[in-house]
Amino acid sequence: MTIAHASSRASVTGPGALFLALALLLMPLLSATSVHARGTPESFADLAEKLLPSVVNISTTQAVPEGQAQNFEEFFKEFFERRGRPAPERPRRAPSALGSGFIIDASGYVVTNNHVIEDAEEIKVILQDDRTYDATLIGRDEKTDLALLKIEPKEPLPSVDWGDSDELRIGDWIIAIGNPFGLGGTVTAGIVSARARDINAGPYDDFIQSDAAINRGNSGGPMFNMDGEVVGVNTAIFSPSGGSVGIGFAIPSQLARNVILQLRDNGEVKRGWLGVRIQTVTDELAEGLGLDETTGALVASVTPEGPAAEAGIRQGDVILRFNDRKVEDMRRLPRMVAETQIGKSVDVVVWRDKKEKVTVQVMLGELPSDDELASLEPAPMGEGSDGGKVEALGLTLSGINGELRAQFGLPDDIEGVVITDVDPSGNAAEKGLKPGDVILEVDQDPIATPDEVAKRITQSKEEGYRVVTLLVLRDGDPSWVALRLEE
Repeated sequence: MTIAHASSRASVTGPGALFLALALLLMPLLSATSVHARGTPESFADLAEKLLPSVVNISTTQAVPEGQAQNFEEFFKEFFERRGRPAPERPRRAPSALGSGFIIDASGYVVTNNHVIEDAEEIKVILQDDRTYDATLIGRDEKTDLALLKIEPKEPLPSVDWGDSDELRIGDWIIAIGNPFGLGGTVTAGIVSARARDINAGPYDDFIQSDAAINRGNSGGPMFNMDGEVVGVNTAIFSPSGGSVGIGFAIPSQLARNVILQLRDNGEVKRGWLGVRIQTVTDELAEGLGLDETTGALVASVTPEGPAAEAGIRQGDVILRFNDRKVEDMRRLPRMVAETQIGKSVDVVVWRDKKEKVTVQVMLGELPSDDELASLEPAPMGEGSDGGKVEALGLTLSGINGELRAQFGLPDDIEGVVITDVDPSGNAAEKGLKPGDVILEVDQDPIATPDEVAKRITQSKEEGYRVVTLLVLRDGDPSWVALRLEE
């Protein structure tokens, strides 16, 4: 496309001038569109031909539990004896499972899903040319559903490289290769349908959703971009029927690559640990906390003597940035922390006291095991008194005494006020507050009596706030609740 230079001496007048002016204004927009738009590929054949040899089928066997095997043998024997014939000898068979994987290193390292090889006694990797190898499990990670295998080929194998899943955009073309229903190497194509999907599969859910046909047996297979790089590991499907309905999920490569590297180097995954319990910042919480946008992760509690506590992060802080990366929402933070090197000192930007952005430096620890995390206790607290109804919240409150401790099973070392009644038509009931819940803070100020709560509510109204935030303790777990003030 040729565009006349601004220095051109040619002149046009009348309607033609108006048309030319509009055309010159629109041309940059049209040009930009043509640069960024990518048409449908004529064919995926060249890419598929190149990638297929690096994708493998995985077969596993698992021994039948002793009790089940014995019951089956007795039934088998009885079946023949009823017909007056001796039962033939039958070897004990083991159930098998099929999945997919891909070669990430020419020396024979193979990536797959943990659920494909879980509890397997024997794992076999089958190449595209039907060569079959016994595989050794190098390591697996249940939290991300990833596993790394090793086979011993006599010569280097075709392998693929990781791509950058963060560069994927909704609408980008991708192709998936796998072993659906045990049929062998199968290629399907589609687009990225969504990003950052949480399907409640684990603590680090951040799935890529695509409409490429993914079926049973595709688990562990690669998702490729148009450059032939692995941008995801196909892991799950949404399917009421059991077959593909165009909703498949893949672990993004930016998460998978770090996990696989650690499995290869250490045989296990060690993750960074911040030492906070966090919750989502809702619209009402954002308003109550004075935030301009619904973003970040709200700190519900801080583990005593953990990395965050040592750095000065407080209960009620909202973590906005971690290690120079914006925390778009609560779910992003655990993944950011887990991916960060243990022992690294990182800057954490928090929102505090409705106005301050504070930067603290945190040295990350190592994430404890689940058992160790369960044994970590919150900091001890003290005692309170009095009672009263707070109309603006639709709550009846009381100081904590021996009778209420016994009635609601409250610990001896708790401080705050206990909810004794909830107006069923109020905002508090709608948010799920109930008798026995303990309010520890109002708008991040510790409180010990119902009078203190009432004074804090009055102050918030005078300052023009329509929402207050309550730190509520239930069954030992603190969480933030935003309540609209009733007139």
